[in-house]
Amino acid sequence: MITIRQLAKKISLSPTTISMVLNSSPLARNIPEKTKKRVRAAAKRLGYTPNPFAISLFSRRSGTVAILLSDITDPYCATVLHGIDVSLYRSNYLPVILDIENSRDKFKRSIQKLVDRRIEGIIGIANSTLLQTELLTTIKKRKLPVVLIGREMKGTEISSVSIKNEAGAYLAMRHLHDLGHRAIAFLKGPKDIVDSARRWEGIVRFTRERGLTIDPKLTVQLKSPGTSYEAGFIAARELLKRKREFTALLAFDDLAAFGAIRAFTQAGKRVPGDCSVVGFDDVTTATFYNPPLTTIRQPMEILGASAVEIFFELVSAFFEKRTAAPIHREIEPKLVVRESTAPYT
Repeated sequence: MITIRQLAKKISLSPTTISMVLNSSPLARNIPEKTKKRVRAAAKRLGYTPNPFAISLFSRRSGTVAILLSDITDPYCATVLHGIDVSLYRSNYLPVILDIENSRDKFKRSIQKLVDRRIEGIIGIANSTLLQTELLTTIKKRKLPVVLIGREMKGTEISSVSIKNEAGAYLAMRHLHDLGHRAIAFLKGPKDIVDSARRWEGIVRFTRERGLTIDPKLTVQLKSPGTSYEAGFIAARELLKRKREFTALLAFDDLAAFGAIRAFTQAGKRVPGDCSVVGFDDVTTATFYNPPLTTIRQPMEILGASAVEIFFELVSAFFEKRTAAPIHREIEPKLVVRESTAPYT
């Protein structure tokens, strides 16, 4: 493999000039465009490939970004991660993926390890409280770029990209209402997940506008941490024990909806014949579930790609020592109607 000194000798330029051009250093803007083209052409012709370790030492940059996942087994996290990976693949950044498994202790230890290894920023997929207050206190001191996916962070110094949760819940309620359902049960998200409150606001807004009431006996809150298939199953069984009639169920997310359908099936309650069910997220398995699940779609790959775009903007400002205001983006949700909902008869 040809070295940078050999390349420099071949084209009669200094190794420093070649390094600045090939590494897109800010100082390269002072180098004539004709010289830049000559450097790139020679590097390609002679097969010169920059050594990433040498680049890191020279530029004091690691070229790595940490991807924090709440739970890698969660279909939501997996799909968002794919969007992140596709976007980062087109760059020189190497993702360091860390599954914190909804563990506060693991989160604390991992953050310090990542900072010690000179990561250039963090993209976090937020499904729990772990990626909220502690990020604000731990990372804020380092001034590293941080982007959270799935959590609205307006009013903080943390950038974010999220779905319009209230609008999504409103769409789900309108769908069930249009089908004629009035006795609607709810599986609320855990209290420690911000999305829970946002989605509940959409439900409450719809019922107020239509003059409806929410029966507390038809509302069960999912237990922390996070949400899961099992949590939905347990909550739905609790709902059935209350012996209150309902013709539709709106679950906090798809996993909870899957668990609820299992509980209803075991109790002899047909979906959607006896009870229509709506989820939230549109994870991959929603299409293939039995029955295929009506849900609110989060464009999860778009969420991941948008977070990478924001990260690039922030990291450029960070290394150019510019002040960059936090960036917040909200993505519109979409109702996807499948076979788990039907008109009330």
